[in-house]
Amino acid sequence: MFINAFVWLLLPNSLTTQELFYDGNMSLGVNVHMLDLFMPSASCHFYDYFFYFLFLQGCRMDEQRCSLPPPLKTEEDYIPYPSVHEVLGRRSPFPLILLPQFGGYWIEGTNHQTPKDPAAVEQPPCPSAQIKLETNSMAKIYRKHFMGKEHFNYYTMDAALGHLVFSMKYDVIGDQEHLRLMLRTKIKTYHDVIPISCLTEFPNVVQMAKLICEDVNVDRFYPVLYPKASRLIVTFDEHVISNNFKFGVIYQKFGQTSEEELFGNMEESPAFVEFLEFLGQKIELHDFKGFRGGLDIAHGQTGTESVYKNFHNKEIMFHVSTKLPYTEGDSQQLQRKRHIGNDIVAIVFQEENTPFVPDMIQSNFLHAYVVVQAEKACTDHTCYKVSVTARDDVPFFGPALPDPAIFRKGPEFHEFLFTKLINAEYACYKAEKFAKLEERTRSALLETLYEELHINSQSMMGLGGDEDRLENGGGGGGGFFESFKRVIRSRSQSMDAMGLSNKKSHTVSTSHSGSFTHNPAESPKTPGISLILPGKSPTRKKSGPFSSRRSSAIGIENIQEVQERRAASIPEAQDLSRSSSNASSFASVVEENEEEYDTGLVGSDLQGRLAEAQQKAHSR
Repeated sequence: MFINAFVWLLLPNSLTTQELFYDGNMSLGVNVHMLDLFMPSASCHFYDYFFYFLFLQGCRMDEQRCSLPPPLKTEEDYIPYPSVHEVLGRRSPFPLILLPQFGGYWIEGTNHQTPKDPAAVEQPPCPSAQIKLETNSMAKIYRKHFMGKEHFNYYTMDAALGHLVFSMKYDVIGDQEHLRLMLRTKIKTYHDVIPISCLTEFPNVVQMAKLICEDVNVDRFYPVLYPKASRLIVTFDEHVISNNFKFGVIYQKFGQTSEEELFGNMEESPAFVEFLEFLGQKIELHDFKGFRGGLDIAHGQTGTESVYKNFHNKEIMFHVSTKLPYTEGDSQQLQRKRHIGNDIVAIVFQEENTPFVPDMIQSNFLHAYVVVQAEKACTDHTCYKVSVTARDDVPFFGPALPDPAIFRKGPEFHEFLFTKLINAEYACYKAEKFAKLEERTRSALLETLYEELHINSQSMMGLGGDEDRLENGGGGGGGFFESFKRVIRSRSQSMDAMGLSNKKSHTVSTSHSGSFTHNPAESPKTPGISLILPGKSPTRKKSGPFSSRRSSAIGIENIQEVQERRAASIPEAQDLSRSSSNASSFASVVEENEEEYDTGLVGSDLQGRLAEAQQKAHSR
């Protein structure tokens, strides 16, 4: 009776059993007579409560229902873009670029409405203001803030992160003291500036590393005692910087819609010749002294001439389709495609209005195209329409095209075009294929750097064995620079042998081992971030768009090794000259530091004395 009375109080007096049983035309699906059979002595108030409970539960279930996501679309489900032949069947003007029928690319610059007055064509923005190279700023931090200044370097092994190399520097910015920290892992490089005033106490090295990467889980870091460590570290940091580039130049005539037609062109029209002269200087390949971009400069197997440009101390070689050898009877023209198909960025020059489709050329490497169409060529009012296309996994790169994307021929467009080409290659390094390659290369180089720092630090303390070496280039391993060359060589050979999707990484090994035992931490340390005072947070600079993934695509082409100059008693760091468009930073790093650093730690006089001492010891 108490339960019935309580239930009756919960129900509104005007609510009947039939009103609970039905809600418009919707039935709750409960048979009242079945309840009478099981509970003949129950009062009607209990029936009312039961029906009300079922009604509320039904509404609740309806509210929780959701629609399932649609099934994944297959290639057959997409509405294809019109083919190039369908577009050519329509009325002109045609777009400069057409997307492939099933996508996979993005396009920039689709408005090319030509003004009636040629003088009304807008020039690109001022180069000093908005046209700039989007280089990897993280790669130059060590040279700018650490090298040549008092700082400390450390190394260790993390069970999860792998090899770690850490740099720390006390810095004063304005009137405030800071810690400038830099941590290198196999994935990326971390950098931050921490105000000391935000810390409760001065941290140790492990805590410093945790301040910029909380995933660090080690017991300790080991100090680097090698005097030439800065040279090795800056070489590793700047291996992603390139001063050499190679770009393809493809000539597309009116109505050409296939790869065979593009690579089969033999003549150069006056408009195309004018554009090549605008790009750079025509050079003879025989005995050419600059960056050759993989072209033969000895036997003429890749043609007799090409187009070359030195742009802001960056050497650029163009692989022009009409200047590469033409093979009779070869419809694919493999001698031409071998070079242009291995480039990452290419220019497509259109003399007349014919759309270019990015998948016309089958290549694992070509990821971006800059399409240029001449307007009023060979006149005083020559203009160029420009469109850019790249694969979907290539991020957008600047400088942005104006609207309409039409340029007058001149130095402003020259600056814009070359900046766009270089930034396009930097952006392509972030694509999935090149990013995986860069990750493997970076991991191998970091392992080599770790071993060099470890072995040479032990040697400085007299802890190394007989096989350990003190100088770069000594011993069986050849030093960091030799290992660097082996990594690049193995990477280029694998890239030339097969496509990027089927490549296997080559590991770098050395014949030395150290006496330090690096035990990974079994229990995580107290996070370094706990050192920060409450209410005071360090101002951390946001990482730029290129800091998360920087791909250098090292080793895309065969490596040209210059003649080694190594004295018998004083090993020297070897210079490298690589045909890859992005693999010249190592040589530039060595050249820039030759005057600042000595090439060996032990002179010939000292070596002679050591030899005499050893002979006396043996005679005794």
